[in-house]
Amino acid sequence: MLIRQKDDVRSSDITAEAVYLSRRDLIKAAGIGVTGAVISGSIGSRAIAAENGPVGKIMASVTKSPLSTAESPNTWTDITGYNNYYEFGTGKDDPSRFAVDFAPQPWRVKVSGECNKPGNYNYEDLVSLHALEERIYRLRCVEAWSMVIPWVGIPLASLVNRFEPNSNARYVSFKTLHAPSRMPGQRRRILDWPYVEGLTMAEAMHPLSIIAVGLYGRELPNQNGAPMRLVVPWKYGFKSIKAIAEISFTRKRPRSSWEQAAPSEYGFYANVNPQVDHPRWSQARERPIGAGLFAGKKPTLMFNGYAEQVASLYTGLDLRKNY
Repeated sequence: MLIRQKDDVRSSDITAEAVYLSRRDLIKAAGIGVTGAVISGSIGSRAIAAENGPVGKIMASVTKSPLSTAESPNTWTDITGYNNYYEFGTGKDDPSRFAVDFAPQPWRVKVSGECNKPGNYNYEDLVSLHALEERIYRLRCVEAWSMVIPWVGIPLASLVNRFEPNSNARYVSFKTLHAPSRMPGQRRRILDWPYVEGLTMAEAMHPLSIIAVGLYGRELPNQNGAPMRLVVPWKYGFKSIKAIAEISFTRKRPRSSWEQAAPSEYGFYANVNPQVDHPRWSQARERPIGAGLFAGKKPTLMFNGYAEQVASLYTGLDLRKNY
C-alpha cells in the first residue's frame, strides 16, 4: 500500500488556480489597513519587508532600454511580496518571509558543456563586464495572474557569447543553487531539486532574454531570485529560473523541473498562449496583481504581448503540441 508522507506534495496542490485571491488582496479590498513587519532594518540588505518601499543597494550606471513596455510597473510591495519561489515555500508570501537570511554573496556560477570557456565564474566578474539596463517587462504566471516589473539586467546573449558555445550547443540549461540548509523549501519533496530550466539557443540569444540582477534600480531582493535570475518575458513565469548557480550548453534538450513533475501540464516551451488552456483552468484571461479585488480579469495576449518580436522563433512549430 502506498502511504503518502506528510512532505509529499502533488503538482495539483502546488499550483493553485488564479481565482483564489491572496489574503492581502482580501484585506485591502475590505478597507482594513495592513502594516507589514519589517523583516530587515538594514538598508543594504537584499531581504525586504513586502510592505515597504524600495530598499537595498542602488545600482550605478543603469540605462533605460527601448525594449521596455510603456505600461506602469507594479509596486515594490506587489513584486517583492507576491511571487512563487518554492525553494522558500509554496505560499505567495513565503519567499519574503523565509529568504531573510539567505546570503547571495559570495556567488559563483559553474559553466560547462558544449562551450570553449567552461569554468567557475564569480558573480562580480560576470556582471561587471556588461552594461546594466532597466527592462520593464510584463510577467504572466501560468496560474493566470500577471504583473509589470522593472528589472535591471544584462542581455543573456552577451553572457552566452562570453562562454563561446560551439556548434554542438543546441540548448542552454540552468540550475538553481541546491542548498537545503539555506533554502528551507528544498527540505520538502515538492520538486526534484535542484530546479532546472532551459532554452533553445535561439531563445537564449533573443534580445528580449535577460539575466536580471536588480529590481527598481536596486540589487535583486532575495525573494525575487538574488543574486541573478533568468527573465524571458514571452514565457510563463516558471521558466525564469532564480538563483542561477549552473549554466550548461547541451546537444540534448534539457528536461525542466516542472516538465518532470507534471509533463501533461507544463511543457518545455511554456510560451504564453491564450489559445492553449492549462488542463485545470483557462489561459484566455489573467488577473493583474495590484489592480484591486473587483477590477476583474483582462485578456491574455499571445506570447504575453511580445508576438511581433518572438513569433518567428517558432515558425512551423505546433504550439499546441509543443506547449
